[in-house]
Amino acid sequence: MLQPTTPVIKNLIIINVIFFLATKVIGGDGPLPFLTQQFGAFYPGSPMFQPWQIVTHMFMHSHVSFAHIFFNMFALYMFGVALERTWGSRRFLIYYFVCGLGAFFLHEAVNAWQIFEITGRIFPDRVDFPDDRLYGMFYGIPVVGASGAVFGILLGFGMLFPNTRLMLLFPPIPIKAKVFVFIYGAIELFMGFSNPGSNVAHFAHLGGMLFGYIMLKKWQRERNTFY
Repeated sequence: MLQPTTPVIKNLIIINVIFFLATKVIGGDGPLPFLTQQFGAFYPGSPMFQPWQIVTHMFMHSHVSFAHIFFNMFALYMFGVALERTWGSRRFLIYYFVCGLGAFFLHEAVNAWQIFEITGRIFPDRVDFPDDRLYGMFYGIPVVGASGAVFGILLGFGMLFPNTRLMLLFPPIPIKAKVFVFIYGAIELFMGFSNPGSNVAHFAHLGGMLFGYIMLKKWQRERNTFY
């Protein structure tokens, strides 16, 4: 039985769905839709980067994959409702954005390290790249999606309700939330290092979890409780 939603969760899902539908409807020239070019987060050295993208990328999703937004919104609903009810809407929203921003910063920090390894500069010009393929990979592909924030939500659920049993689909076995979070984090870490050219921003996911963990520990020190 589905649980009733909460105000912030409901509004976040609505905003994400509106952006997704608008991206599909408006479209645009080239491989990227117009809204993705404006609101997806490009590397800060890219000529397509704009400051607002640091926030707006959290509301954008892949225009070619419905699964991207579906699973993000499903996980946000399934794990986020309990956190918003526990913390209240204001604190939950702060946590959500901290995780989303942390995802961006870690993702781009890893990109900066890779770019420096290739060009010897953190913000190189096009001529500094050995070929156009690498230039396009780092400067022409934005990061989009609520995944970083959602991974932070997943971590928060695992820390607040560590012994809650979750039923996996594949394989269909029960597993404690804390074990589930650990396995997910370990997979993302492995994939981030073993498959750095992937279209999945693994370090953005880890950034959401890392900043979520820091935020939770900060709140715990301040109040001796998560509540």
